[in-house]
Amino acid sequence: MSQTVNWTNNAQGQRFIASFSGGKDSMLALYKARKVGQAMGLIVMLEEEGKRSRSHGMPPALIKAQAQAIGLPVYTAAASWADYERVFIQLLADAKQQGAEVLVTGDLDMPVHDCWHDKVTKQAGLQLAMPLWDMDHREAVQEFIDLGFVTMVVTVNLSLGMTEEDLGRVLTHDYIKELEARGIDPCGEGGEFHTTVLDGPLFQQPITVRQCPIHKDGEYAFLPLELA
Repeated sequence: MSQTVNWTNNAQGQRFIASFSGGKDSMLALYKARKVGQAMGLIVMLEEEGKRSRSHGMPPALIKAQAQAIGLPVYTAAASWADYERVFIQLLADAKQQGAEVLVTGDLDMPVHDCWHDKVTKQAGLQLAMPLWDMDHREAVQEFIDLGFVTMVVTVNLSLGMTEEDLGRVLTHDYIKELEARGIDPCGEGGEFHTTVLDGPLFQQPITVRQCPIHKDGEYAFLPLELA
């Protein structure tokens, strides 16, 4: 690890915007950053048609419900993969104009060299903070659960040991042990699964959802959620 990089603590005393997926890692990073800095809002990238988030496939209504429960404004923009970087940098530049100094992300495993978030934050004139950077994966998810966050599995990669039966399950210590016994990273850092957070210490009220029919796309299976 480079001694000149301080991504873990860069939100200390700073005004920040958080890259937000609605899942466990971005939520834990936001929690940690708010302990030491001032949150200004959440950034969520949408697919081209603006109907789902680019990262976890969540509908905008659910994203807005999370943001309202957390008490922060949410800034969204729709982009194709070809335009993703340009649009993301523009969102960061807009946040900087409003006083943001730092971008917070929920990445755990990020190389010091050729880090995409480091590149785009520099282009926008911001610093980068990754409060979970280099954390042990089991320790990160254990801390998340111990804090009282409630998160549901909404996307699984069926080629990486996950099954349709995992969809809709809530992360608990017992479930994490089960996943590890199946050879699955407890944080899903290999792309095994994604989650949506529905309650926790950042929430002013829990989010109630209705599970929609599961659908598949190649090696992936998805559990769409709607506000109940």
